[in-house]
Amino acid sequence: MTRSEYVDLKVDDGTEMRAFVVHPDGAGPHPGLLLFQEALGVNSQIRGVAERWARQGFVTIAPEMFHRTAPGFEADVLDMTVLMPLLKALTPDGMVADARAAHTWLVARSDVDASRVAAAGFCMGGRAAYLANAELPLAASISYYGGSIAPALLDRAARLHGAQLFFWAGNDQGIPPEQHRAVTDAVRAAGKAFVDVEFSGVNHGFFNEQIPGRHDPAAAAQSWALSVAFLEQTVGR
Repeated sequence: MTRSEYVDLKVDDGTEMRAFVVHPDGAGPHPGLLLFQEALGVNSQIRGVAERWARQGFVTIAPEMFHRTAPGFEADVLDMTVLMPLLKALTPDGMVADARAAHTWLVARSDVDASRVAAAGFCMGGRAAYLANAELPLAASISYYGGSIAPALLDRAARLHGAQLFFWAGNDQGIPPEQHRAVTDAVRAAGKAFVDVEFSGVNHGFFNEQIPGRHDPAAAAQSWALSVAFLEQTVGR
């Protein structure tokens, strides 16, 4: 049985941030997971993913990264007139600060093995997972269709700590092939461990079963299996 709760975190830029946490069964020590949201917030989709990772044995924390502009925001409809201002307000420094606050909370727990903490995220959260791996001592990181990594954040590739798994959507209109290639080229040039997976014929957001027209059950199932195997090998249970 898992147990969930909300916690309040202090961020080092002076702000406060709520986060959704799911605890696995057992006393631990458990591995930890930073789970980063999509543009729709820490909604039922992300909370469900957190539950899935907790059932895999991870103490999972999902910080609400829109806390500076829209505390508690969550949605289930891709209304870009609402979402775009929130996305544009995000900065790399703010995302790193949020990741650091969540990481600090995780590694301070007696039931978490601080050497076995990973990150995973979707869309903007995929970018956050990559940034977290560059700035925090993570064992591994998973980025699902992380946007805006290329070109602005390519220099962070040299700072990646743990192995990095990238998932991309072949029909992603927002992340063209040249950006995908630029990201993996930068990580390869930096000599960092990575796995790069593209699912042809699917759209951005294919993992999210709550977005009609984008969810692809086969790609979602295969990427989940790969993610579980990747973290078993890099982080352990």
